[in-house]
Amino acid sequence: MAIQPALTQADNVYERLKADILSCRLRPGAKIRINEVARDLAVSLGAVREALSRLAAEDMAVATAQKGFRVPEVSIADLVDLTETRIKIEELCIRASIEHGDIEWETGLVAAFHRLQRLPETEMDGDKQILSERWASAHQQFHGAIVAACGSPSLLKIRTVLYAQTERYRRLSVPMRTVDRDVAAEHQAIFDAVIGRDADLAALLMDKHLRLTTDILVESLPQIDEPASAPT
Repeated sequence: MAIQPALTQADNVYERLKADILSCRLRPGAKIRINEVARDLAVSLGAVREALSRLAAEDMAVATAQKGFRVPEVSIADLVDLTETRIKIEELCIRASIEHGDIEWETGLVAAFHRLQRLPETEMDGDKQILSERWASAHQQFHGAIVAACGSPSLLKIRTVLYAQTERYRRLSVPMRTVDRDVAAEHQAIFDAVIGRDADLAALLMDKHLRLTTDILVESLPQIDEPASAPT
């Protein structure tokens, strides 16, 4: 088998580890063993270190002196801070996108919304309900389509980082729901407000949408604060 260039290896490791962290296949607090990752993915140690350094820069991994890297822990304080910050950034992006969006933006948003609404949010993994990966991808594309016409690369970059950091929490909330949540209806209302160019309503609905996930997890505090187990 041909050896991949180092840069390509690092990119592949970065994408794989990030996906595992976001999906919680790598649990909060778990150690990321460089030697094992290199062996399992058949890449160099340098490629793994480079990927982990990139993840650490995005707060998706934590570097500890003499102990390598681990997955960031989760906590209610962190979740609340991320939620409040993301709400502010999302509002700025939404208002700018609605102001500047053209017909191409509307077309992209309609397509992203249609795809999201056609996919089931969850699937069964044994006796446990988990988030569908196809739905998660469509969900990211829908939220991205809303702000695609924002026009500020800096704002969008900050938003992308915040989205990724809150994604783990949203995935954790799915099996912890104790009340029926109509996520499809939430997305429908947001879509209607955005496509109708009602910036005030769109910002308000996005605020409620993001806070509801936080509320579900806050109610599940004992489960979140349990010690994280290492990945198998």
